Amino acid sequence: MTTADEYAPSTTGWVRRQVERYESTGGREGNKVTGRPIVVITSRGAKSGKLRKNPVMRVEHDGVYAAVGSYGGAVKNPAWVGNFLADPHVQLQDGPEPAAYVARLASGDERAMWWERAVAAFPTYAAYQRKTKRDIPVFILERE
Repeated sequence: MTTADEYAPSTTGWVRRQVERYESTGGREGNKVTGRPIVVITSRGAKSGKLRKNPVMRVEHDGVYAAVGSYGGAVKNPAWVGNFLADPHVQLQDGPEPAAYVARLASGDERAMWWERAVAAFPTYAAYQRKTKRDIPVFILERE
């Protein structure tokens, strides 16, 4: 990803405003959703090729992050899940500067471990999983 890549702000108002506030203050403001810390993840749109930015609950352990595709327990995944699968090279901003990461879909015991960490960070994930029949995807993000 480069600064020359075209950015397409979210059409969802609260997402767009959250990202703008977070980025404009270097993460000092706009860094929480429902009282819980977030990070901003930039991915490349699987269909458009444009950069997309999403606030995602902060789930971190020893410098490795998880991104949980809960979409509030909806029947489908959020669009960024498809973006990660199409191009796993993302940027994650946890504070003033973004850094390059590679995302991969977790499975088995690793997914179970990260799911526990995710629920500890944001307990509502458990309710979201009960609300949907799909297995909520958990991506592991490691520095490039």
